[in-house]
Amino acid sequence: MLKIQNYINGELVPPTGNQYLDNYDPARGKVYSYIPDSDEKDVETAVAAAKEAFPAWSVTPKDIRSKYLLKIASLIEENLEKLAKAESIDNGKPLHLAKTVDIPRAAANFHFYGTGILHYSAHSHSMEDTAVNYTLRHPVGVAGCISPWNLPLYLFSWKIAPALAAGCTVVAKPSEVTPMTAFLLSEICIQAGLPKGVLNIVHGLGHKVGSAITSNKDIPVISFTGGTKTGAEIARVAAPMFKKLSLELGGKNPNIIFADCDYEKMLATTMHSSFANQGQICLCGSRIFIERPLYEKFKTDFVERTKKLSIGDPFGEKTKIGAVVSKSHMEKILSYVELAKEEGGTVLCGGKKVDVGGEFSEGYYLEPTIIEGLAYNCRTNQEEIFGPVVTIMPFDTEEEVLMYANSTIYGLASTVWTENLTRAHRVAADIHSGIVWVNCWLLRDLRTPFGGVKSSGVGREGGFEAIEFFTEPKNVCIKLK
Repeated sequence: MLKIQNYINGELVPPTGNQYLDNYDPARGKVYSYIPDSDEKDVETAVAAAKEAFPAWSVTPKDIRSKYLLKIASLIEENLEKLAKAESIDNGKPLHLAKTVDIPRAAANFHFYGTGILHYSAHSHSMEDTAVNYTLRHPVGVAGCISPWNLPLYLFSWKIAPALAAGCTVVAKPSEVTPMTAFLLSEICIQAGLPKGVLNIVHGLGHKVGSAITSNKDIPVISFTGGTKTGAEIARVAAPMFKKLSLELGGKNPNIIFADCDYEKMLATTMHSSFANQGQICLCGSRIFIERPLYEKFKTDFVERTKKLSIGDPFGEKTKIGAVVSKSHMEKILSYVELAKEEGGTVLCGGKKVDVGGEFSEGYYLEPTIIEGLAYNCRTNQEEIFGPVVTIMPFDTEEEVLMYANSTIYGLASTVWTENLTRAHRVAADIHSGIVWVNCWLLRDLRTPFGGVKSSGVGREGGFEAIEFFTEPKNVCIKLK
């Protein structure tokens, strides 16, 4: 059985303690590879390699750094099938989703920052005939990049690519739940000829590897995507060390549907925004609010379509719902369905574990679930479930639905459906979230910043803001007379 290796100083190496963790295929509920159970010693070795590589990499001309990133992007594209299959097995998601979204977007991340760094410019300000002020930006140093399990290579690359483009070296930790594509990225970086120590990937548990990265005095900048509780712990440790932080955390995203929407377009997109990747996307709309005149029609159609979603083999061509990522996560989701019932909710469809049968009989499959009849401020509507579970609720006025939408501690993303342009702008301005999609969902432009507000995090990924995050500014003033 394959033993995944760490990628340190340009080589694939075993963990220092030679200890490994089981890596499960969630579609089958069986171990299919082993993950390094790395610890602080492995992180220290990776940091030492990154520190040694930093002086040369930080002054490597932008066009040379660009070529490395573009080569990696090209190799990801060439290995799309292999990477997509690995991610589907590792994560349980349908293969077609990995092939059309996750892996292509990972390649796009490297390509965007590989070309973007060539066009990045600093600012200058003239004080007429007195002085000229300009800003220099230097790479911060060794960047710590910690990524989640739901979009393993996509979000991993979204942190690594801008850090490398900016001239930082990187010590990165993928999720121990879905390590395979990060391991394959290690092989791609070796094939691309990336200089030793520029990127280092250390596998292992969060409380060992992630904690060691966060607390290491030689890592001045941390980019983390994951749960709000973990983000708070990272902030607690990093803040007294005055580290730069970008934290993209949880979400409990509202989907607001007005009666004047383009109904068929809305319904098709809402199916996708509710259950894509088994609802395991931080941007999924898990609270759906429907204007009352449309509520009954929407409920009938939404439930009918949801019941028709095919559940099973992630490699199946007709599969829409694969396995959730782990047994413990499946149990957590099911516990929220029971909580919803206790809180007075009615399960309109789903809510149960599914036995797909055959070789998948021990897999972690759940029915996509729709719940109504809950109060807007109950736990089910306030806490992040992160699975194929949505709640639906009618509303009468714009003011009412905005109160519902803004009632949680989260503020990551939101969706608004209306053909009224004035209303669209007004509601978008009043929703407390970092992202508002109007009449669409998950439509991304890498030139724009990405992130949330409130307990959904601080800092932004995407755009030139991501490159700037991995640099520190120096203002220079030259007196002319």
